[in-house]
Amino acid sequence: MNDHRTASAGRTEAAEVHRFRERLGLPGLVDVHTHFMPERVLHKVWNYFDTNGPLTGGLEWPIAYRREEAERTALLREFGVLAFTAMLYPHKPGMAAWLNAWAADFARRTPDCLHTATLYPEPGVESYVREAVEAGARVFKAHVQVGAYDPADELLGPAWGLLADAGIPVVIHCGSGPAPGKHTGPEPIARVLARHPRLRLIVAHLGMPEYEDFLGLAERFEEVRLDTTMAFTDFTEEFMPFPRAALPRVAALGDRVLLGSDFPNIPYPYVHQLHALERLDLGEDWLRAVCHDNAARLFGL
Repeated sequence: MNDHRTASAGRTEAAEVHRFRERLGLPGLVDVHTHFMPERVLHKVWNYFDTNGPLTGGLEWPIAYRREEAERTALLREFGVLAFTAMLYPHKPGMAAWLNAWAADFARRTPDCLHTATLYPEPGVESYVREAVEAGARVFKAHVQVGAYDPADELLGPAWGLLADAGIPVVIHCGSGPAPGKHTGPEPIARVLARHPRLRLIVAHLGMPEYEDFLGLAERFEEVRLDTTMAFTDFTEEFMPFPRAALPRVAALGDRVLLGSDFPNIPYPYVHQLHALERLDLGEDWLRAVCHDNAARLFGL
């Protein structure tokens, strides 16, 4: 698609998102699961999707928003996203502190991005997590699947305790979708929460495919939340459908479900995530809370 057609498509989609917000009377959206990271790292992520890496579950995964960083931030603003995140994550030791330095700089030059940081089970993790917190980090990202680590690893214990005490949320990919990892699933997270019950975990992707197990953790621990990233979309329903009998539980947790999208690494238009939530028919109050109010309250926006 050439630049003119890309810009035209962006304006058309922005108008659709605006109509969605207008129907709900929302001042804007808060998206807790968007990816910004050093360009060379992001390009490696895109290449992983392009080549159907093992953790993609063998799915065809065309990147819908393969654009330069400035274009991507501008597009989110056109959509009316008032605040978003820079979800980034290490896959080996020695990466997290470097990624955190990049993310701190990105937050400084991108005021509508919630200053994001990450961590990995390694010597020194408590120290660089503390540094990130003191530098103003407002949300952390943990990726159990890609990092291939046990979130209950004793090396992470002090860092989890520090984040619990600081009340800083952690968006954590811990479900076994789109492909299981060695330490994915609800049991390792249950062990973390048993030790740190006040830890503000935001379970990414609604915990797919172990949706009901992670709903159960949210019902047991009042600081556990879930994000909607890719859940209920046509793409995900094809291979990891949400059990419709569990929708009343999602409705009941309406104050702890947050909008997430996975922008830009999604294989469909951004607005489709919004329409997928709308067609659940859980009511306008639920939608307003999920798309704006819950995250605005959590992050003091």
